[in-house]
Amino acid sequence: MALNLSKSNFSQFPLVLIAPFFLWGTAMVAMKGVIPQTTPLFLGGLRLVPAGLLVLLFGLLSGRDRHISWQGWLWIGLFALVDGLMFQGFLAEGLVKTGAGLGSVMIDSQPLAVALLSSWLFGEVIGFWGWLGLGFGILGISLIGIPDAWILALFQGDLSFFQWENLGISGEVLMLGASLSMAVGTILIRYVSRHADPVMATGWHMILGGIPLFIASDQLETLQWQFVSTSGWWALAYATIFGSAIAYGLFFYLASEGNLTSLSALTFLTPVFALIFGNVLLNEKLSPLQWVGVGLTLVSIYLINQREKIAAWFSQAEAAAGVGTPQDSKIPVESSKQN
Repeated sequence: MALNLSKSNFSQFPLVLIAPFFLWGTAMVAMKGVIPQTTPLFLGGLRLVPAGLLVLLFGLLSGRDRHISWQGWLWIGLFALVDGLMFQGFLAEGLVKTGAGLGSVMIDSQPLAVALLSSWLFGEVIGFWGWLGLGFGILGISLIGIPDAWILALFQGDLSFFQWENLGISGEVLMLGASLSMAVGTILIRYVSRHADPVMATGWHMILGGIPLFIASDQLETLQWQFVSTSGWWALAYATIFGSAIAYGLFFYLASEGNLTSLSALTFLTPVFALIFGNVLLNEKLSPLQWVGVGLTLVSIYLINQREKIAAWFSQAEAAAGVGTPQDSKIPVESSKQN
């Protein structure tokens, strides 16, 4: 029986909802040591094509609908271009040119873009508490990823750490491109799922998006795997199977059915899991500012996912006190239109 994760019971599977972000965070830790041993385009292809084959195999074994209309192939092609080729390409190249912390801030800021697009395209109501939560989330991951020295310098009005002349080719721009690509991909799965099974579409988009990365790697890169150690191959296997096949399969299945703003907000958990397991496995220490960032991130996720209940509670409290209800508190029970 297919798992029903519609809006009505979307919040009843907390472990399933958190799983993609846990796997992405731990995959980043697993890949941290192997990135210098390989090349970015090869790494991007390796995270997509084998994972896509695994997703398709799972879809076939679980009896998912294999039929895809010609409109479905067009949407899958666009999905592969944006969320496969562009996302992994920007991400892999960006990892080489930027630090892991700042890079994670740039890429995990995509819930803001998803919220804006979801509100415009699908009528998802965000409201005051949702926007407040998104603000806390951006602030939280900034405290987590941006070096403490940069933050302190910023408060002192010192911007010398930021090199404007290098912005055009910086890793930060590439990571921002990856973030926007994933945000658009999250939106696209709604359209893709109207013409194809979301699990099968996810598998195909990973394969179609990964093949050009392998071709580009063959033409532009050398020594893609010769220096990868045994432990490095295990790390790549974990990143491919758990960090790509399982994580992306779950994420886009959930995105095809549930509230995109609420689901995408859980992306803020990715750097939190990366920090926690980096601390446990790699003995990386968190600064006081990073701990504050972790706390703000958790508050953000709570505000975004409980925004309707919080608004309803304030509305009831104001009604009981005989005070007029602010416009931002008038949030309907359903936060997205049926599509």
